Amino acid sequence: MSMIDNNLSSFLDIASDSDFSIHNLPYGIFSDTTNDKRRAGVAIGDYVLDLALLEEEGVLTLDGGRYFDQPTLNAFIDSGRDNWTLARKTIQSVLSSSNDTLKNNQNLQDKALYQQAEVTLHLPVDVPGYTDFYSSKEHATNVGTMFRDPDNALLPNWTEMPVGYNGRASTVFVTGSTDIVRPSGQLKPNDSERPVFSACKRLDFELETAFIVGKPNKIGEPIAIENAWEHIFGMVLFNDWSARDIQKWEYVPLGPFNAKTFASEISPWIVTMDALAPFKTELPTQDPQPLAYLREQNPSSSFDINLSVAILPKNADSATLVCQTNFKYMYWSMAQQLTHHTITGCKVEVGDMMGSGTISGPTPDAYGSMLEIAWNATKPVTLKDGSTRTFIEDGDTVIMKGYSEKDGIRVGFGEVRGKVQPALEFSFDT
Repeated sequence: MSMIDNNLSSFLDIASDSDFSIHNLPYGIFSDTTNDKRRAGVAIGDYVLDLALLEEEGVLTLDGGRYFDQPTLNAFIDSGRDNWTLARKTIQSVLSSSNDTLKNNQNLQDKALYQQAEVTLHLPVDVPGYTDFYSSKEHATNVGTMFRDPDNALLPNWTEMPVGYNGRASTVFVTGSTDIVRPSGQLKPNDSERPVFSACKRLDFELETAFIVGKPNKIGEPIAIENAWEHIFGMVLFNDWSARDIQKWEYVPLGPFNAKTFASEISPWIVTMDALAPFKTELPTQDPQPLAYLREQNPSSSFDINLSVAILPKNADSATLVCQTNFKYMYWSMAQQLTHHTITGCKVEVGDMMGSGTISGPTPDAYGSMLEIAWNATKPVTLKDGSTRTFIEDGDTVIMKGYSEKDGIRVGFGEVRGKVQPALEFSFDT
């Protein structure tokens, strides 16, 4: 994987605090007001570069055909690492200040560059399957402390394997494409003998990232830990919305179900592992040492990614920052998650999405959910407008951001921004 080239610069005017520097070049799917056909682009500064147009003009040529004049990135991702590398190298060159291909061709610029604010961004991949892990030790400890036994907050299996569950891919959507409708379902009030049907009263965000599978395996053939990184294309920012009160009643004995099926919201841009390579860092110490099939030889298998969450109430002038944390706190690596997922012979496919699980840090200001921040509704959070929150209310917008920065170089994810709408009204015959 490539490291940072500090001499690389773009001919485009890109703000120093832009998530989308020439060192990033994340992939997405977009359409514009004059052409509603979905096709692939990369984010560069405030622009989207039309990769389908570059293919058509012969500027971007990959092995095996044309991949970018398509409504998803699956075919490009499936074409393999050699094409990932060639595409990134070519796009960086075309956008660089030392290359005249675009720099001195105003006609090509006019056709190939769009303002991000003027395009529609779509789900970047077809997601065949979605899995959510539970890999933040701080988060798992907090939840176990709240609801079980503070002295035995982690269940015995937690430090032995990346715990996860299979979720619903059908409700994975790109931020901005839909609002979040408050879910309804069965709740079990503490003072009630039986459950009631109600709108969720404890709607929560979960600050996560997710990785996109870039290379499949065959049924019955696990992905070995030493090969796992070759199967990961890139990462997105991820809000895995959660109905805490629905989950509390349903999750025993089989785990999350309706509490987690209604909304899984991702950022529109997939940041490649090549772009994130300069920000690798060591995993936290894993004790006990994992079983042999989960042991990575390189301890630098995590990433220094700054993450934040803010809440913008309805009609408020500004959002309130409620969380600042970092991906580097994650106990289990993405390679370990993928290897464990396939150890029984489970098949993964190109475009499959693997959520990290809620990412919490060691201090209260770094907790990645309202469940933790307001400590199960016992410590309300005061927002800038004077209102308080224990969970998310109707009209609230939750804003997640993420970026890595080193030696003046920034590689970011943009944001995930979801606004909560009231629950649908139901009437049932009694």
